[in-house]
Amino acid sequence: MATHLAPFVRGYVPADHDAVYDVCVRTGDAGNDATGMFTHGDLIPDIWAGPYLELEPKLAFVLDDGGTAVGYVIGAADTEAFVRSYRQHWIPHLAEVYVEPSGPPADAEETLIEFAFQPERMMGARLDEYPAHLHIDLLPPYQGKGHGRRLIELFFESAAQAGATGVHVVVARTNTRAHGFYERVGFHVLEGPDEPGGPVFYGRRLGRTGD
Repeated sequence: MATHLAPFVRGYVPADHDAVYDVCVRTGDAGNDATGMFTHGDLIPDIWAGPYLELEPKLAFVLDDGGTAVGYVIGAADTEAFVRSYRQHWIPHLAEVYVEPSGPPADAEETLIEFAFQPERMMGARLDEYPAHLHIDLLPPYQGKGHGRRLIELFFESAAQAGATGVHVVVARTNTRAHGFYERVGFHVLEGPDEPGGPVFYGRRLGRTGD
């Protein structure tokens, strides 16, 4: 009888693309399932997963359970360079699928599509200290078991090797589980929300524990 191996972390390969997109959707509503939220089912991963898989595959890692990716960490070591690459190489892909609103967005979906065409939104303050950024998601059955820590520590190591001195993340205020996770792996608050209910910006130095 074949023995099922425990989930393990490995580098992303192109065959993982659809599974990563699926995880992104199923955790895309502040950690909850976003399936069916938008007409374009791939809208969320086309913003928060696809460009990283395409432009920064060496910094993409997955949690493999039986040959299927059930979690991932993705990101960029140099956010400024990533924004330039996104505009040059990813915007044309978006334009083949989505119509950028010509006026004020009419609904939540158009708001998100407009957001997708604005990579410069990533150019926040303190990029000199925290130039890298990441996104990490795991399906619910794999959360709280140490897999996220293993994924993110591999990203830390790889981003540091690529020259990043620090990493930042942007977390929805409502994603309370994520706030606790980032604090446990050494992040601290850089900026609170600009408006009630807005996102929180966290940072962590690389190459040493915390900041």
